[in-house]
Amino acid sequence: MTIPPQTRAALAASPTAFLVAISFTNWLGFAGWQALFNNFAKEAAGFTGWEIGILQSVREIPGFLAFTAVIWFMLMREQLVAYVSLALLAFGIAITGGFPSFWGLLITTFVMSAGFHYFETAHQALSLQLLPKSQAPRVLGRIASTAAAAQLVAYGLIAVVFWLWQPSYGTLYLGFGIVTLALAGAAALFFRSFRGSVPQHKGIVLRRRYWLYYVLTFLSGARRQLFMAFGGWLLVERFGYTLADFSMLLFAYCAINLFAGPLFGRLIQAIGERATIILENLSLVGVFIGYSTTASGLVAGLLFVVDGVFFTLIIAQRTYFQKISDPADIAPTASVAFTINHIAAVVIPVVFGKLWIEDPTLVFMIGAMIATASLGLAFLVPRHPEPGQETILRPVGRPVPAE
Repeated sequence: MTIPPQTRAALAASPTAFLVAISFTNWLGFAGWQALFNNFAKEAAGFTGWEIGILQSVREIPGFLAFTAVIWFMLMREQLVAYVSLALLAFGIAITGGFPSFWGLLITTFVMSAGFHYFETAHQALSLQLLPKSQAPRVLGRIASTAAAAQLVAYGLIAVVFWLWQPSYGTLYLGFGIVTLALAGAAALFFRSFRGSVPQHKGIVLRRRYWLYYVLTFLSGARRQLFMAFGGWLLVERFGYTLADFSMLLFAYCAINLFAGPLFGRLIQAIGERATIILENLSLVGVFIGYSTTASGLVAGLLFVVDGVFFTLIIAQRTYFQKISDPADIAPTASVAFTINHIAAVVIPVVFGKLWIEDPTLVFMIGAMIATASLGLAFLVPRHPEPGQETILRPVGRPVPAE
């Protein structure tokens, strides 16, 4: 089907279409890597929970170093950083299957993760600059839906290809790397240049008035890392989920997110960031407690799906920051926020990998405690956040605005 020139030009000039397209590319590649990894690590490299914990910490080091993205933002526009990051992601994915050993997987995972985290930093910076505040939750919900669609495509491809040909892990990883690189190149050729209306501050930006956003970001990174590192591993190790079983779970929650993403975006616009962040943390407390107590593989699988669906509500934290921030702070703060998000992520997998061997239940109970702390802080978010009204707290002598 031929696209009319006017439609092509409109798409090439649309920030939303651009953000959707590159997000699809990123998540297609990462989903392919992730869906294969637990089974690949166990079957080809003989990993246990201890090695998985170490590897997950290594995977999060690029996220911890995301503040260095400000250096790249000094040298090139955020859009170019996004394209280069996608190329690095593709390379890391493509070579993963060729190194089925402890050190091989540490190195290839680090390369893949560097591409993924630099891309996410650039994408968040671009999103909050290019999208109007009134439309950001809705559009970010659509982008989340597109990310779910990309993951569905990846999981569907894995299921179909395994069913028809039974290829090696190396072949699958190489294929996903090539496709990711091809889509990134197509996006670079198709879309025009985009930049925000306000020049961004150069260097690292830390402001005291953003403290609540920083703490919420830290806690969300800690609890998310616990689940990412050990949620899927529990299904494989304790409940015997096969690659096909695990792919079906991922397929299920992405299918739900395909429709839930836009709905959650509209929900945030309707009820605001405060209520959404509270809702997100309530759901996570329940998921962690359930995961720590269940003896059923079916229940654990359902909780895995619930976590994947409600994770989309993280959009509310980002739009909360967009509303309270100086527009010139968005790009440098995006890089700092990714580092804050990954401070705990670098430590947790190694520390909790050892704890996992002793008692997996404690891992998820601690996750419930972290989610509870985040829930308490969510009540400090104003119903109508804006510069000067970042939290409901005020210095002594300054009136608290009506809620």
